[in-house]
Amino acid sequence: MNRSRRLAAEALGTFFLLATVVGSGIMAEQLAGGNVAIALLGNTVPTGAILVVLILVFGPVSGAHFNPAVTLAFLIRGEINRFDALLYTAVQVIGGILGVMAAHVMFDLALVDPSLKARNGPGQWAGEFVATFGLIGTILGCLRARPETVPMAVGLYITAAYWFTSSTSFANPAVTIARSFSNTFAGIAPSDVAAFVIVQILSAILATYFFGWLLSEPRDHSDRP
Repeated sequence: MNRSRRLAAEALGTFFLLATVVGSGIMAEQLAGGNVAIALLGNTVPTGAILVVLILVFGPVSGAHFNPAVTLAFLIRGEINRFDALLYTAVQVIGGILGVMAAHVMFDLALVDPSLKARNGPGQWAGEFVATFGLIGTILGCLRARPETVPMAVGLYITAAYWFTSSTSFANPAVTIARSFSNTFAGIAPSDVAAFVIVQILSAILATYFFGWLLSEPRDHSDRP
């Protein structure tokens, strides 16, 4: 597939992902009447749903990474070269930030409004490690067994991880960076971004090697005497 089309798919897909994450967070908070659980549910369902749609639409074009941690996993596996991985990461971050800005425009907020929401500490970092590890495992496991299930599996995994992880499952460096530009329900303080991203990258590396080992084809020794 032409590189420019692949990059456009990654940028546009990440744009819509962040427009959904931030936009649904704003809408959910406005409608929840102060009930944080209802607001989180209103943020969760659209995010899981849009992931299914975006992977179905853009998967055949770019692989539908929308996530530097996923791109890193495929780089480690030798399924994307370094230059393309760098370009993917760049357009994912840019697309994500533009998606946040689009959400702000739709809800009549300032184009850029850095978040004041603190998300830090060992519990939050552990949540991001678990969320990212599970996401990479979900993708690699489904690709190994039933590739056609990846869109639904990723959407369902993120839907679940919003609720079972302490961090509400960012699991994505581009998403983390972009959400720091939004002082809304989905935001994260810019000072907390670096730690999240470091944990996500480390988790993605470990998950790639672990699931590479776990899901590897067993060697056939049937011809041994």
